[in-house]
Amino acid sequence: MSRDGKKHIESLRDGREVYINGAVVDDHVDHPAFRNSIQSAAAMYDYQMKAENVERMTFASPKTGERVSRMWQLPTSYAELVERRHALESWANLSGGFFGRSPDHVGSALAGMYMGMDLYKRSGDKFANALSDYYEYARDSDLYLTYVIINPQADRSKSASEQANEFLVAGVVDEDHEGITIKGAKMLGTGCPMSNEVMVACIQPLKAGDEKYSFTAMIPLNAKGVKLMSRKSYEEAARSKFDNPLSSSFDENDSVLYFDEVKVPWERVFVHNDIKMAQDQWHAIPTHVFQNYQCQIRLVAKMRFLLGLARKITETNGVIGFPPVKETLGQMAAEVSMVEGMVESMEISGSMYGKYFVPNAKRLYSATVLTQQLYPKFLHSLRELAGGGMIMLPSCVEDFANPEIASHIDKTQQSPVTDSLGRVKLFKLAWDAVGSEFGSRHLQYEMFYSGANMVTRGHAFRTYDWDKAVGMVDTMMSSYGLPEDAAAVFKAVRGA
Repeated sequence: MSRDGKKHIESLRDGREVYINGAVVDDHVDHPAFRNSIQSAAAMYDYQMKAENVERMTFASPKTGERVSRMWQLPTSYAELVERRHALESWANLSGGFFGRSPDHVGSALAGMYMGMDLYKRSGDKFANALSDYYEYARDSDLYLTYVIINPQADRSKSASEQANEFLVAGVVDEDHEGITIKGAKMLGTGCPMSNEVMVACIQPLKAGDEKYSFTAMIPLNAKGVKLMSRKSYEEAARSKFDNPLSSSFDENDSVLYFDEVKVPWERVFVHNDIKMAQDQWHAIPTHVFQNYQCQIRLVAKMRFLLGLARKITETNGVIGFPPVKETLGQMAAEVSMVEGMVESMEISGSMYGKYFVPNAKRLYSATVLTQQLYPKFLHSLRELAGGGMIMLPSCVEDFANPEIASHIDKTQQSPVTDSLGRVKLFKLAWDAVGSEFGSRHLQYEMFYSGANMVTRGHAFRTYDWDKAVGMVDTMMSSYGLPEDAAAVFKAVRGA
């Protein structure tokens, strides 16, 4: 049944092997690099279990009848798709959209795979049954899943099999009647500290010779041989929640995962030694659309939050009445409304995939392309509205505990709508969202989580209805031609 926060935290005390700051972490759940973000993840589970939220956030498992998170819901109609979105939106609001790899992201990917069960059946009942059984297990256990589906960059001019190290990229090094053994690295393990299991797969193009890298498997993060190599923790570097309200609470972390000959049983393997299948599972079925639809829902929450920051900054600085400021805020509001509209559009123009109702891929990929460009522009507008206010702030919360410094803060941090404390709190929050290492990481994340620009534009090219667009041109061109006398001359010339 749907887990609460306490149950989720207990599930993470599993002895996984996490490396950070030059050492192995004994218990990452209580480590200062991860503990607050883990608590924030637990709060998401607590939220969905509150009496007033249960109906909106959960539904009855078709197998057990117990309430489970709506992230596992497989919509069979437009109404059910919107119902599911309301739950995902509520979760995103808890972090202001700053939890990019919340449990509903990979949960949505797995749901999309399940919708495409017929594709897996073509590879054999063994793989289809493994996916079906695992989906039901993850749903009814309400697991927090993440994934690593990108290869280490290394020499990007070469495929996985052409790298200097045969197992730089995670690949199958052995197999037997029990399962496969994988060795090598994958990235970008976002959210690993608060996740239970990781999907290991490849979303990047593969070619002949890359067969050993064409697998998809689910692995517990405490499995023997799984090593999590964490990046610098922004949470650990945060001085206090007052100084860094976002990075102290929502640093979901990213890790390179190294698989040191990890054994994976066949019942957790969905794809094996099949390059075409490894690629088709993303785009021939709803997987990629469903997971990135979740991203756009989350981004709406994030942009609303940032728009609220922009408005409060202009009010705090007393410039809300200036025509150029209203113009900038109007532009930003229009951009947020555009993203909201694109999410609603991909829903209402969705279609049936078998018995399931899925968002419109053409609308989704248009949104992905445009929001990759929009997010940096949006942050730039926020910076312009804030000016130096995000920089000229007290050094830390302890400044308020020193009477002399506190008196100077009160004199210098002035605003027509709040006191000095309110002004400092707002601009500390704004800087954490925009200018801190945490904020910079989110800029990079929003620009690249769905792929490089050429990749997302390729999806938009691939899914657009070109016949309709070109057909309009052809119809127009067929409605006119050369006058009869000119046509006769031209015909004669061509005949000559």
